[in-house]
Amino acid sequence: MSNELMSDEQFAASVKSIIDDAVDYVDGFVAPTRALATQYYRGDPLGNEEAGRSQVVMTELRDVVQAIVPSLLRIFTSSEHAVEYAPRNEAEVAFAEQATDYVNFVFYNDNPGFQVLLEAFKDALIRKTGIIKWRWSEDAEISEASYTGLDQASYNLLLEDKDVEVVEEEARPDPQGIPQIDPATGLPGAAPQIYDIRIRRSKPRNKIVVEAIPPEEFLIARNARDLDTAEYVGHRSLKTVSELIAMGYSQKEIEENSGGGDVFSINYEAQTRNPALMTFTQHMDSADQSLRRIVYVESYIRIDRDGDGIAELRRVCTLGNSHSVLHDEVATDVPFAVLCPDPEPHMIIGQAVGDQVMDLQRIKTAVVRNTLDSLAQVIHPRTVVVEGQVNLDDVMNTETGAIIRTRAPGMIASLSEPFVGQNAMPIIAYLDQVRAQRTGISAASQGLDPDVLQSTTKAAVTATVQGAQERIELIARVFAETGIKRLFKGLLKMIVRHQDRPRTVKLRGQWVEIDPKYWDADMDVQVNVGLGRGSDNERLQFMMMVLQKQEQIMQLLGPANPICDVSQYSNSLSKLLELANIKDASRYFKRVDGQTAQVMQQAMAQQKPQTDPNAMLAQIEMAKVQAAQAKQADEAHLKRMQILIEDAFNRDKLRADTELRAAELNAKYNTQFDLATLENSFAHSRELAVEQLRADSAERQAAMNAQQMTEQTQPYNGTPA
Repeated sequence: MSNELMSDEQFAASVKSIIDDAVDYVDGFVAPTRALATQYYRGDPLGNEEAGRSQVVMTELRDVVQAIVPSLLRIFTSSEHAVEYAPRNEAEVAFAEQATDYVNFVFYNDNPGFQVLLEAFKDALIRKTGIIKWRWSEDAEISEASYTGLDQASYNLLLEDKDVEVVEEEARPDPQGIPQIDPATGLPGAAPQIYDIRIRRSKPRNKIVVEAIPPEEFLIARNARDLDTAEYVGHRSLKTVSELIAMGYSQKEIEENSGGGDVFSINYEAQTRNPALMTFTQHMDSADQSLRRIVYVESYIRIDRDGDGIAELRRVCTLGNSHSVLHDEVATDVPFAVLCPDPEPHMIIGQAVGDQVMDLQRIKTAVVRNTLDSLAQVIHPRTVVVEGQVNLDDVMNTETGAIIRTRAPGMIASLSEPFVGQNAMPIIAYLDQVRAQRTGISAASQGLDPDVLQSTTKAAVTATVQGAQERIELIARVFAETGIKRLFKGLLKMIVRHQDRPRTVKLRGQWVEIDPKYWDADMDVQVNVGLGRGSDNERLQFMMMVLQKQEQIMQLLGPANPICDVSQYSNSLSKLLELANIKDASRYFKRVDGQTAQVMQQAMAQQKPQTDPNAMLAQIEMAKVQAAQAKQADEAHLKRMQILIEDAFNRDKLRADTELRAAELNAKYNTQFDLATLENSFAHSRELAVEQLRADSAERQAAMNAQQMTEQTQPYNGTPA
């Protein structure tokens, strides 16, 4: 059974109902907690302050966020290509590399990519969600210019520009012009004209725009689980009449659908973010009507308008508080990415870091306030006076050296109160421990606690830092797999669909012509993020090992081997420089692509004889055997040296014992022994041992020299001798 086609009135009513429900969900349930987190991050008063007591506010939330954000930015922006596209077959390899370079160029050069990530990360950590939106902009850049004294040729050339609209013009005779002679009559004609003109130029800006939108502007259905299946996703914002005209809407459409005198007061969350934006009534009453602000909602709604029983995704743009429909078309994707540091299963809006530390901030604020109040009581104690015996005006006078009049001695005294702030220190330390357990952020993990670092072993310090980094790594991985991957998938699809002409840009130090129409819009996206503080160094060391292995393989098997070619070695060099924070690798090494490497290998193969693979393997096995034999020879040589050393030691010990025995006999029997004969015997034995050692060393050196001469005289055929 088929449904009936939805009329324009029914469609408009359905759209308004869906938008109103999303607004009620966001403003009523989500916005209050996010606004509270904003106040805690900013360190606003808690509302329980008392006059005459401490009103300090701790900034636990701000401290945690400021500790996490640098690590996240380093993870996603330190690499030249944080995101890469993976080809689905061999023919797409070159296109995938080009797409990787170009999309990263669009994100970081055509758009403020770093600023977008910074704003989205902070919104996510503080306010649950960081929203990134991308769109293909065809907005026109409108500018006006005035020209005076244009001659006829310049005037005609200016009017030939299709983007130019004449606003005002005035023609007058050129005072320095020379009238042309009419060839028919021979009389001078009219004097040449010059023009004073004011024009309006409308220059289209066809490009991808990537922006981080405020969380309060993002609308979502209350039952949404993800962006791909959500019944409604929208972007609510305030647009001036001038901006709407630049977007392509006519002034008549704007006036008919804006609702006339509708006044839009921004929601509580936006007011909390910027207290100066309490209302936009002043814009409604502005003398310049082009600056009048109107509610504009760009919605992506799943709705069955054609009556086939299937809800299609449609892009609907509405204006005013009544949400009058200005534009309606079929959509293919939802151009939003949502970042959430602690997502809840089956929900698109989860928890933020602020939700984990706001209670700690309240408790710590109360403890610190009481500690300061106790210290103030000690520094400025209260005064005890005997009523009627002291001039109270004098007591209230806190001027240094002031005189207090009393009727008798001892009528005034200071009330001594003990300082109890030391009892609060363990509580503050405990709160810091709880914060570290929840977020992983502590003074030790940031390297800011010298006492801990000096009194703790290296392994313990490393474990502490790694424990904190694991929390940040988890947040980074969640961001990468959910929002960042979706963002770059959307950018690739939008470039392929909308960029209909080639563009020349500088990539990797070379000017390259980019034509995305040949790319596969459904290529897989891989997010390359360096996780952990020490990961860069570890990855650098690992790449050094890879380079060494590649060099060994190319030396052993030649450049034209089946394991590693020149292009792969070039990629390793580029990655090594990238890990060393050297962005432009072309300054140090030339880029070798796969085609160039293949040509080089073919040329080298033609110059050198082909090698039998079986012979190559046999030579490799022979090299292994020779290496094992050399190792055995080294071990035997070392053992002989140890035996000779022990023998020399034993001989010296025997001589010392003999001399001692001779001395004892001389003392006992008064007899002289011929020790010279003994010493000559010992010396002769040593000389024999040294000669044997020298003979062994010379024999081994001769064998090594012979082997080297053999290897040098043998011709190289791509394999080791």
